[in-house]
Amino acid sequence: MAGFSCSISFVLIPSSLILIIFLLFCSSFNVDYSTLFTPSNLRKTHHTNPQHGFLSNSMYRSNAHKAGTIKKKSSLKIIEVGLAKARAAIREAIRSRRCMSQKEETFIPRGSIYRNPYAFHQSHIEMMKRFKVWTYGEGEQPLVHHGPLKDIYAIEGQFIDEIESDKSHFRARHPEEAHVFFLPFSVANIVDYVYMPITTETDFYRDRLQRIVMDYIKVVADKHSYWNRSNGADHFMLSCHDWAPDISVPNHELYKNFIRALCNANTSEGFMPIRDISIPEIYVPNGTLGAPLLGEAPNNRPILAFFGGRAHGDIRKSLLNNWKDKDSDVQVHEYLPIGPSYTKIMGQTKYCLCASGFEVASPRVVEAIYMGCVPVIISDSYNLPFSDVLNWSQFSIQIPVEKIPDIKKILQGIPYEKYSKLQKNVIKVQRHFVLNRPAKPFDVLHMVLHSVWLRRLNFALPA
Repeated sequence: MAGFSCSISFVLIPSSLILIIFLLFCSSFNVDYSTLFTPSNLRKTHHTNPQHGFLSNSMYRSNAHKAGTIKKKSSLKIIEVGLAKARAAIREAIRSRRCMSQKEETFIPRGSIYRNPYAFHQSHIEMMKRFKVWTYGEGEQPLVHHGPLKDIYAIEGQFIDEIESDKSHFRARHPEEAHVFFLPFSVANIVDYVYMPITTETDFYRDRLQRIVMDYIKVVADKHSYWNRSNGADHFMLSCHDWAPDISVPNHELYKNFIRALCNANTSEGFMPIRDISIPEIYVPNGTLGAPLLGEAPNNRPILAFFGGRAHGDIRKSLLNNWKDKDSDVQVHEYLPIGPSYTKIMGQTKYCLCASGFEVASPRVVEAIYMGCVPVIISDSYNLPFSDVLNWSQFSIQIPVEKIPDIKKILQGIPYEKYSKLQKNVIKVQRHFVLNRPAKPFDVLHMVLHSVWLRRLNFALPA
């Protein structure tokens, strides 16, 4: 297929350094940060041609933005010089333990909830100063340029709508000034409009979804040079739908560099933290934005632990089998009894049990954070959202699945002083999970973009 080529290589951090974003942001590593982002720590990675096999591109019509001509070589050089300056500024912030900004900062990240607050703060400053995203104009609604704005997949549509807005701080005016390229298809909408209603077992097959996405990539790769320039390494998608990780199953070579921002961040199913981004699943009822930020004070939460939900998946089945309607301290219900609402109970609970269902992600994690309830993560292979920046051990508890019978013993064994610290840190971390429109610094949409920004810092394109 003529649309894809691999004539240019790019440079990446070697695996022997683990991952530069984790090294940068995790203060527990004993690393000479002054050597990071230097040419000696970069390596060239060559690519092979992706396999062929795509649908016709006739369903897509170009809506590309028109702009003046910019010399590609000089613009890419400007981008890479700017990225080099950003890397140097982050290294210096880590070394000196202070950040440099050209304007007054309204919020300064500090404390144990961050792996390295100085690195994160300076990186966010550099992102706000430099980072630009180009959204491909190809495609038509509802499969492209539109997504759900409410319910559990809301972050998908809200992000598309935000990044395509003329008011977006990060929207590139021209693709030549972009650091990354966004593919604005909606997996949730593809499932709704292409698959529904599902009446037979074969309707669950992902082949139509996979071919639509590959066809879209072919369209933009045929029309523009940017995909082939990096073999997709500076391109990303975002989806909260359970099926989203399956788009890359039939053609791993095509997607091996492509950044996937996913709610279903399951490392046992191909999610790669070095490349992919874990985003939170946020339930947005009726499109209402902003966090309720409710809940009682830590000394006025009489319930030790709470879970309410159906027996979706083996983990929840185990939780319900062990604790359903059996204990007044560990309140686990498949159906809530008559009385206080779901959120009201969360606001009266010290520890909210966030057990994975059919997939690893659950909106209960963010709901717990909103209600000031310490999340208890019960999952296998779940890469938690924004883990490259946030230190989840400082505001959550993780209990292995096999320890579900011991939940009460484990939680009662936590000293009140530790619980109090965890709960205070939950309050501190709330701002990073609030969905605002327009987006605000350090809110959840900025955190998503910062994760993309970090991965773009992780490699350089030859200018």
